[in-house]
Amino acid sequence: MEKKTLSRDGTSIAYERTGRGPAVVLVSGAMSTGATIAPLAAELSDRLDVTVYDRRGRGESGDTAPYAVEREIEDLAALIETVGGEASLYGMSSGGALVLRAAASGLPVRRVAVYEVPYAMDDAAVRAAAAYTERLTEALGQGRRGDAVEAFLRHTGLGEEMIRGARQSPMWTGMESVAPSLAYDDAAMGDSRVPESELASVTAPLLALAGGASDAWWHEAARAIAGAAPHGTYGTVEGQTHMVEPGVLAPVLMEFLTG
Repeated sequence: MEKKTLSRDGTSIAYERTGRGPAVVLVSGAMSTGATIAPLAAELSDRLDVTVYDRRGRGESGDTAPYAVEREIEDLAALIETVGGEASLYGMSSGGALVLRAAASGLPVRRVAVYEVPYAMDDAAVRAAAAYTERLTEALGQGRRGDAVEAFLRHTGLGEEMIRGARQSPMWTGMESVAPSLAYDDAAMGDSRVPESELASVTAPLLALAGGASDAWWHEAARAIAGAAPHGTYGTVEGQTHMVEPGVLAPVLMEFLTG
């Protein structure tokens, strides 16, 4: 990350900015940094002024205790101020939950887009999310970063054999290094349900997307997000799953964000 800005609490937030056009800030999900979402920025930069950043506690950004979702909203406020005082926001997965809460908080947001925010759509999913929060909190509280990462991977549906393989991979050290930030994403998800009352206050146009090849509940969640916002729209990205390809997603986002 080439540049840094200071958040309200003094935390240094590392970011990169590219392209020309209406400003948009891209927000990554769990276990990721600005570099993870940079390929999407490259696809959008022809017609948009795109900022990617390392969320607090990751990459080159700082971190200040105690954590609160409000501090991450202040990080976005600082970035929006840096890029001109108004911007659209795009959030991937649990980063989308942060984006929705930021938009609901009254930040100067022009348009809002999210992709597959993992809200719980039935009681069983709510219970599973609560159990994950408990396991994650315990592991991080005891300094067991590897177990925290395992809890996350298990919660996302990864099989035991694949988790064992991940532990042996060269990427594991990097995953453990950002493990504390898993609690930040979990906090942004709230009680795991679609935050309908908050979304009712989002006045900006909102696009909630799911992949055409993703399971039905992703689409239920996207429809629920769109339905709870005054100017919400639900859409699909054909042929995609949660691991969406930047080159396929970009045209869908470009059409919405330049509107």
